[in-house]
Amino acid sequence: MGAVRRCTRSACSQPAVATLTYVYADQTAVLGPLATAAEPHTYDLCEEHSRRLSAPNGWSVLRLAPDPSTVRPSHDDLLALADAVREVGRRRPRPAAGPPGLTLVPPPKED
Repeated sequence: MGAVRRCTRSACSQPAVATLTYVYADQTAVLGPLATAAEPHTYDLCEEHSRRLSAPNGWSVLRLAPDPSTVRPSHDDLLALADAVREVGRRRPRPAAGPPGLTLVPPPKED
């Protein structure tokens, strides 16, 4: 799992909970759930900075609330994870193989 992303506001070290994007053509600041990956031209904000966000004069702020059913893993997600873990457990380690056409020969035993 990756590192926790931090708020991009200066001198803030709180974990990020939301991502801010500006839509310049519409003069809109869009604040939504934390993006799955950091992207250029977006800003990750902590809970406090998300709550205090205001837009420049003439701009509007669009706050997108996450769907509560997607915030936590669903029953299907948990079943898929369990199946994946079981599948990995069933696999047997393969012996090391050399390049095609070569046979690995163990070193001679020393007496």
